[in-house]
Amino acid sequence: MSRENGAVWDPAQYGIFGGERARPFAELVARLGDAEPARVADLGCGSGELTATLAARWPRAVIDALDASPEMIAEARRHEIPRRLSFRVGDVTAWKPDGPVDLIVSNAVLQWVPEHLDLLPRWAAALAPGGRLAFQVPGNFGAPSHVLLRELARSDRWRARLGHLQEDAPVLDPAGYLDLLARHGCAVDAWETTYAQVLHGGDPVLEWVKGTALRPVLSALGPDETAEFLAAYRDGLRRAYPAAPYGTVFPFRRIFVIATRNTT
Repeated sequence: MSRENGAVWDPAQYGIFGGERARPFAELVARLGDAEPARVADLGCGSGELTATLAARWPRAVIDALDASPEMIAEARRHEIPRRLSFRVGDVTAWKPDGPVDLIVSNAVLQWVPEHLDLLPRWAAALAPGGRLAFQVPGNFGAPSHVLLRELARSDRWRARLGHLQEDAPVLDPAGYLDLLARHGCAVDAWETTYAQVLHGGDPVLEWVKGTALRPVLSALGPDETAEFLAAYRDGLRRAYPAAPYGTVFPFRRIFVIATRNTT
């Protein structure tokens, strides 16, 4: 996670749809196949549950995990394993390893980092020969959930307070990331997937977005303003994502990249 735009993260809210949020991470890691990294960095580790799965997958690896959110790291530290898995508060843009690493993982973080196109080549350069950089980001910035949020934040009522918090397209498509990292000496596997998530409960899309894209807004407004903003946003989401007898369908597009540093 990141504190971009002053967002304060809530591990409990983020975890409401923990199973659905974990699926892209699991599929990203599965694509690494039989890799056996000795040194791993998880940059933007959040509350640590997914990082702990890396420790279980590679029991001989030493994993350094960091996140800019003290709230998330406080939750993550319950997963620490002495001398094997450690968590710390840190800015992913300032991360510098003390030596080459075999694997860098970054899960649903880079959309919060405006300068990440400059950051990725630096991360690739930190890899050992044959090491891998594996990341995934949301690709749903053209979906109603995000379009409605931008339109409301930029409306006359909220523009002065919130208009600067919402970017139109903070990530590239798979081909864009492939081009960027191939030009910096990597073999790149890049793809995208759209999950047709079925969410349950009252206003589930709103509850989903409260854990992610809404964080800067919720951090910027007081209680009365928050209630007013959410009421308007909720109405738009209900129209865009109507409930069905079996739940509410929420298409969830993700962009995946695995870049392997050339050995020569």
